[in-house]
Amino acid sequence: MTDVSVVFVGAATLDAIAAVAHLPAPDERQITEDLSFAGGGPAATAAVAAVRLGLGDVSFVGAVGDDEEGARILEGLRAEGVDVSAVERKPRQRSQSSVVLVDRASATRAICTRSIAPLNFAPGSLAAERLRDATWVHADHLGWPALAPLLDETGARRPRLSLDGGNPVPGLTHAALDLYVPTLDMLVQAYGNRESQALLDAALAEGARCVVATMGAEGAVAASADGTRCAVPAHPAEIVSTLGAGDVFHGALLTAVVRGEPLSACLAYAAAAAALSCRALDGRSAIPRHDEVVAALAARPPVPSARTPAV
Repeated sequence: MTDVSVVFVGAATLDAIAAVAHLPAPDERQITEDLSFAGGGPAATAAVAAVRLGLGDVSFVGAVGDDEEGARILEGLRAEGVDVSAVERKPRQRSQSSVVLVDRASATRAICTRSIAPLNFAPGSLAAERLRDATWVHADHLGWPALAPLLDETGARRPRLSLDGGNPVPGLTHAALDLYVPTLDMLVQAYGNRESQALLDAALAEGARCVVATMGAEGAVAASADGTRCAVPAHPAEIVSTLGAGDVFHGALLTAVVRGEPLSACLAYAAAAAALSCRALDGRSAIPRHDEVVAALAARPPVPSARTPAV
């Protein structure tokens, strides 16, 4: 994998996370059970997961403000081994930051986030070149619009594309996607209340080459254009917080895909990595290393289902 470069494009945040017994009522004051400050953002956290799991050439492309939060976001990614040399520092702009309340009673969360301007990388910029030259690019909902120049270059070499479809994605073009990873709920919103395999087939019919639908505690199901169909249950987890678990799933899934693992094995690997990441309140500090995931799978191997041999 020495010649494989993977670029993650999209959101990077600085999060304040508080664990509470229940979400506060109006004017209620609570004593938090725990309080953490950590980096976040779907694409940025997926990049950290990829590095922790052993991918060597990993970059993050996005934008932060010229404020203290921006400096801390970049410092956190550098400390993990993520290349942030193509991240743009926006003068006189604030970085994206979030306040997250984790409800211990219901194992749910509420997120308040500061929005930032859409990403727009000028032709010839380091960010645009990094995206164009990558082997794989993984985008979240904020990063996808920035890929438009790549998709418009008809006939030109472009990277393989992976998309986190957990949030609405403006201007989505399924035919450009090598790996499309929405939640099952997003597929239901797009195609109606159908059986899971029918939903996967609908996304494949629009041109995606491989579709993986995440279902939280129910695991994940997948289908590819070559006829492969498989599913894995969620990996057992000792949950402190599920914040960032979906982002870790995306980073781990792409890591396994880049390594050339069969599709069912990729799902199991991603599910185990996501489960292990739930051991901490924040979305990053408990992201596992590759050997931890391998050990977790050996201790509790999944029982995947597949109608055809995996690719």
